[in-house]
Amino acid sequence: MVPRTNDDDPERENGRRPDGGVVKGENGPGMEGGSSPGTADATVEGGSSPGTADATVESENGAGTADATVESENGAGTADATVESENGAGTADATVESGSRPATADATVESENGAGATDATASEATGPDQRVAALRRVSAAGRRWRRAQLAGCVVLLAVALTGGSIALGNTRDDGGRAVAEAGGGMSPAALLGGGDLDASVTGLQAHLRAQPRDFGAWATLGLAYVEQARVDGDPSRYPQAEKALDRSLDLRPGNDQALAGRAALAAARHDFTGALKFADQALQRNPYNERALCSRIDTLLELGRYDEAAQAADTADSRRPGIPVFTRYAYVRELRGDVRTARRVLEQALDAAATPADTAYVATALGHLAWNQGDHETALLHYARALAADDGYLPALEGRARAQAASGDRAEAVRGMEAVVARAPLPGPLVALGELYEEGGDQTRAREQYALVDAWTALARAGGVNVDLDTALAAADHGDAKLALRAARAEWDRRKTVHTADALAWALHVNGRDEEALPYARRATATGYRNAAFLYHRGVIELATGRTKEARASLTAAVQLNPGFSPLGAREARAAVKSLEADR
Repeated sequence: MVPRTNDDDPERENGRRPDGGVVKGENGPGMEGGSSPGTADATVEGGSSPGTADATVESENGAGTADATVESENGAGTADATVESENGAGTADATVESGSRPATADATVESENGAGATDATASEATGPDQRVAALRRVSAAGRRWRRAQLAGCVVLLAVALTGGSIALGNTRDDGGRAVAEAGGGMSPAALLGGGDLDASVTGLQAHLRAQPRDFGAWATLGLAYVEQARVDGDPSRYPQAEKALDRSLDLRPGNDQALAGRAALAAARHDFTGALKFADQALQRNPYNERALCSRIDTLLELGRYDEAAQAADTADSRRPGIPVFTRYAYVRELRGDVRTARRVLEQALDAAATPADTAYVATALGHLAWNQGDHETALLHYARALAADDGYLPALEGRARAQAASGDRAEAVRGMEAVVARAPLPGPLVALGELYEEGGDQTRAREQYALVDAWTALARAGGVNVDLDTALAAADHGDAKLALRAARAEWDRRKTVHTADALAWALHVNGRDEEALPYARRATATGYRNAAFLYHRGVIELATGRTKEARASLTAAVQLNPGFSPLGAREARAAVKSLEADR
């Protein structure tokens, strides 16, 4: 389905439905799969209504109102609600929806700050007329963004007038930390108009001292804690997020902002079944909730329900077109092997990027796409553009380090990846850095990085995160083979994706069970997803089962697709191909 132009959609004109109701806007998308950053997509949703200061505020500042009991390192107390935060430094990987709304509790402000557009969300078989219609979305999305900016300013002014002290701004201080992108479509949105996350959290805390019954702000705070957890690589913040979201639901049962927040939290904890449930509940309340629409795409992808994810992307595009939806649509196409459409969609989104954060996010997505296809030079150009827009954007820094390693610039790659893990010690970059050390002969430092993965895993489990996929992948190559297999089987039982199929295949291989592994390796590559690591794993398993011809084809395809897909894996793949060619 080709994305519709909303100029033809009566439900979206001026943000009103045909029945005369006002559509809730949440111009701050974002979730675990990828949300649109910057002012183009970040405003406040929700509503603040006057109330008594019966909130418990937990923070390092420990400040409160006369009626509030404050929990902090300086003292403890109890009250009807709790705001917990350590004000950790960083910037948001996702825009947090919320807010304060003026006047009555039933007032709703609509805004469509979803900057960006796509020239296609169809397959390569899309007809010329459909493509022309899709291209028109670029200018249409730009017009919507400009209209929505005015609405966003009205909402933000209302926050200030109602006593909200949410920090806004279009730049980050030097201490701001971006979120490490995970999986397909991770998003870097700057929180509340492009300001840094911690300033926004501090502002939300101040606002909730003055307006403790603002259910929208509680929902926003919960989402902010989810983002802080990802910024810092610290899953211990997830329980804080849960408390804030529960408080929002206590104040306004069933409100779509908090339900969408619960979806984001569940997804962050890798509870994708729960995330889908909460996203569906939010959309029943508000079919235009952008975060819930995007969360639904993400969770269906993470559950391996790819056809449904494609349908969800079409639905999201018809209701809330913009960068969050476009980037997810691109990933849906990439998983199906339609790289050309994925690239075209992202290029259109980049052309429509309205803020530095938008630019950093989409340029990084293009860099990842190019790197995955082995075009390291183009990948580096995209990462350079992302970092020109935001020199601290962590996914771009990580991507650049990987591309540098693949291009043979190992010294720069090591320096870059060391900077990444110093800020966000997550499994992906930790393993990548360990392999770079190992490639250079520094086994001691390599083992230190792999040990840190185990430490992160323990911390994540304590925060309620399911980390079986991370455990399986890291342990299979650099740890306990039996643990890798247990974790991979557990994850496969929960969700049958190409990634879990690959992880289970590789875990079976390292345990010497290659015949059992082969069907999973084939399934990992069955959708057409062009991933060199998957092809390498399949080739090694085929070779181990005596399928020499198939192994040669798979391993050659891996090396040709992306000759630098892994510091160690790529070297072993090249050696295997050379050996197979010599035996012909």
